[in-house]
Amino acid sequence: MKDLFVNTQLPVVTSDRILYTPSNFARTSLLYLQEIGSLQVHKPHSTGRSNLSSYLFFTVTDGEGELICEGRTYSLRTGDCVFIDCRKQYAHSSSEKLWSLSWIHFYGPNMTAIYDKYLERGGRAVFHPVSVSGFLEICHRIYELADSDDYIRDMKINSELNYLLTLLMNESWHPGEKHRDADLKKQNVLPVKQYLDEHYQEKISLDFLAEHFFISKYYLTRVFREQFGVSISSYLMNRRVTKAKYMLRFSDEKIKTIGYKCGLGEPHYFSRVFRHMEGMSPLEYREKWEK
Repeated sequence: MKDLFVNTQLPVVTSDRILYTPSNFARTSLLYLQEIGSLQVHKPHSTGRSNLSSYLFFTVTDGEGELICEGRTYSLRTGDCVFIDCRKQYAHSSSEKLWSLSWIHFYGPNMTAIYDKYLERGGRAVFHPVSVSGFLEICHRIYELADSDDYIRDMKINSELNYLLTLLMNESWHPGEKHRDADLKKQNVLPVKQYLDEHYQEKISLDFLAEHFFISKYYLTRVFREQFGVSISSYLMNRRVTKAKYMLRFSDEKIKTIGYKCGLGEPHYFSRVFRHMEGMSPLEYREKWEK
């Protein structure tokens, strides 16, 4: 239901919002919208919430203000974006430079894990993207969907919210010019990744990589995760299992041989690792794709 609200007795805020009621299917299986809208503040104004089963994304489209979240205070200006967990207490307020906002409240069965990954990647409650246009375009598309009679709008909204989270994940790696400058000073560990891509079938240890590339293993571990979003060991294991899957499907090599050729060693270890990642043994995987 779309609601255009103007407080005529005390014209503090003008808002244009849609309170959205998703289907039961959306609530249990998808990312789903709870509320979307925009507002213009006409006088300094504050609002706060806590214990909401919701995640909030908003953009300051004009003016300035302040956010208080998890004991920290953030100054907000035009072009800033906010992404927070509303189960935790928060409050935001406009300054004398009266602001306008565009916001989305949304939720989903896996949002806790997704937000944890966002934080793990360096995501912050407040960031200033190079361009806010992509975020505003998503807000506009979701608003139009929520206000439509499209019979698969929950699916389309889910798609748009996934795209929003993709942009947020990407932005978490580059949350501002200050952080990008710091990243440029870091040693580039792309050669390490390239080495893993070429030598994944060999026995590779962190100590070996540190010595081979003349870099502290602790520094290498941290920077590799920062640059590629995964640990060295996980990247190497994914590379090996992916190669094994190709060989199981597109070659006649014996399973025992594939394990050694992919750097996964003895058959029992190969089978254990493969089952852990794919949910089935190498033989079951091969047979499944032969059908």
